[in-house]
Amino acid sequence: MSFEISIGPQHPIHVEPLMLRLSVEGELIVDVDVDVSYIHRGIEKALEARPYIQGLYLVERICGICNAAHSLCYCLNVEQLLGKEAPPRAKYLRIVVEELSRIHSHLLWLGHYFHTLGFETLFMYFWRDRERIMDMLELITGNRVTTSYNTIGGVRRDLTPEAEQRLRRTLDYIEERMRYYEKVIDSEPTILARTQGVGILKPSDAVRLGVVGPHLRASGVKHDVRLDDPYSGHDEIPFNVITWDTCDCYARVKVRIREVYESVNMIRYALDHMPSGDYRLKIPPFFKAPPGESLSRVEAPRGELVHYSISDGGDRPYRYKVRTPTLANLLSVVEMLRSRDGYEVYIADVPAILGGIDPCICCSARVMVTDEARRRRTIMTLEDVIKISRERGAKRR
Repeated sequence: MSFEISIGPQHPIHVEPLMLRLSVEGELIVDVDVDVSYIHRGIEKALEARPYIQGLYLVERICGICNAAHSLCYCLNVEQLLGKEAPPRAKYLRIVVEELSRIHSHLLWLGHYFHTLGFETLFMYFWRDRERIMDMLELITGNRVTTSYNTIGGVRRDLTPEAEQRLRRTLDYIEERMRYYEKVIDSEPTILARTQGVGILKPSDAVRLGVVGPHLRASGVKHDVRLDDPYSGHDEIPFNVITWDTCDCYARVKVRIREVYESVNMIRYALDHMPSGDYRLKIPPFFKAPPGESLSRVEAPRGELVHYSISDGGDRPYRYKVRTPTLANLLSVVEMLRSRDGYEVYIADVPAILGGIDPCICCSARVMVTDEARRRRTIMTLEDVIKISRERGAKRR
């Protein structure tokens, strides 16, 4: 006999509202349903009501941790509409901040991941070192969390020689600490027991489900937007795409640790080969974009991030659409949490498996209304959904 256990929408394993409905037989999970509909902020619709320059500040709030990736993807999108390209120095400065943000995100995730597994001291260590990266982001951009560094046509501030010296020292420190953490993780039997062989996602399943980012690379699939579709100077800066072939939670930890090394090397290369010249184009703050469509994508810390826009020739987007990495990775959670073909998943494995994708729920919620009578599906605005809900409520009353 199977029973249903609900985890969420508010639960200590994840600070954002998420509902997991588990069908269990004893301790084994036999089926699962995921509900992420508790947060919807209507940012896509809000972008269509604001000039392009104001939308830049809004897209950074889609995800605070991935704010540099979102602002970069937005700037690339608008620059394509305008037929403009940022100066070479701006491209390298964008990479420096982008990779610092990636290190920040991975350290945050590593700390939080081991916190969910019960390793409080390791959590504190990772977050202590994360503060060093946040100090560098503040030094370069003027802000610790939401950097507001990228702008349409380039970046807002140049890198001073003093900031470069401090950044190089911080990179040396982070690289040394990551070697220590990797040694601890590989030698701690409890960590290995909680992660090895847990949350198996085969390469074929990862591709079939559209998985992206470190989660995909941990299944042995070599895919990275920075290599496959280079942007903002990534075609000039060498790096290795990190993959792991064990396809489990341990692989997701190893991939992110090794990616920190790669980000450190990429920043060093960018500093060593920094082009001279301007760091921003002179673009009027309130402009009109030519009619057309534009699609841009970047490799955010969690994976491939896609921005799509339609311009009707006005000073704001006619339509703006964002596909975030977590939205792409959520289907794999259902796959990994199901016991199947001799692969057993226990209730105690839920934190390790769910946390392994580095979920961000606030950027994943979408509103969809299904018209069963007409057998068609339409994406509607939040205002339309509220109106329909009120009409249905009035009919019931």
